Amino acid sequence: MQWAEVSIQTTHEATDIVAEIYHDLGASGVVIEDPEMLNSYIDAGQWDFSGIERAEDTGVVTVKAYLPMDEDLDDKLRAFELRIQEFKALKDDEMEKGPCTISWNTVRDEDWADNWKAYFHPEKVGGMIVIKPTWEDYEASPDDIVIELDPQSAFGTGTHPTTAMCIRELETLVKGGMRVFDVGTGSGVLSVAAAKLGATDVTAMDYDKVAVEVAAENIRQNGVEDIVKTGVSDILKSFDGKADLIVANIIADIIIRLFDELDEHLAEGGRLLASGIISERLADVTEACLSHGFVVDKVTEEKGWAAMTISRGDDK
Repeated sequence: MQWAEVSIQTTHEATDIVAEIYHDLGASGVVIEDPEMLNSYIDAGQWDFSGIERAEDTGVVTVKAYLPMDEDLDDKLRAFELRIQEFKALKDDEMEKGPCTISWNTVRDEDWADNWKAYFHPEKVGGMIVIKPTWEDYEASPDDIVIELDPQSAFGTGTHPTTAMCIRELETLVKGGMRVFDVGTGSGVLSVAAAKLGATDVTAMDYDKVAVEVAAENIRQNGVEDIVKTGVSDILKSFDGKADLIVANIIADIIIRLFDELDEHLAEGGRLLASGIISERLADVTEACLSHGFVVDKVTEEKGWAAMTISRGDDK
């Protein structure tokens, strides 16, 4: 299958808004080429970055998404260009928008795989959890919890700061016998982690059907298909009942919308673990949280991203 790789050059501040525009077009996720993050990986000696030079200009971020090459592509590209023009025209003295230069090219599934698999290796992202690509070997220690992962086109290798922060928090939050909802599951890595940490009832849903198929395969690969159910949902609309823990590693604007549905799906004493929030949008999510009667228990920040643990004020 062929895909249109749509790219835009913008700023760290505007990344979240651009991701939301892509989402509205039907993209299941975004790829963020952040020179600051690349430099941090090179400096830390992570992954195989031999031959790659440190970026000098760290102010411009490239945000990419992949759209199917079908009869709707031209309309989607025009709609994207129009939305970006409207975004640039907004008067906001506090937000730098960057050049907002748009480009796109055609890629095949196999090209996509070759481009990112070279940089995805086993990595211990938490105190116990190790993310291991299905095609790589890894000698686990007795305390390791290994997750076999092939993200394919669903995005989410588990090593991005937004996901890594979630995994580290899951190691603390998940208790035996818990019921967990994973909103916008992507590759399914957080659902698999919750199941391997002791949750006995996990529901993993995504707006994108391809992501759900990828998540289901990763769930089977890790042998937790009896614990984790998958499905398609727009935020929490298709989830049934209430969960002890709701995980949403998405973007700030969708998390803000999630609060409208949270009360009817969060059990008494339950927690929301929200991530995918750029640091500049932390105040917006906090405002939505408080206005809906919830409280922020903890905030973790890493490389310009934030994760929040949230509860009801009266559950304490």
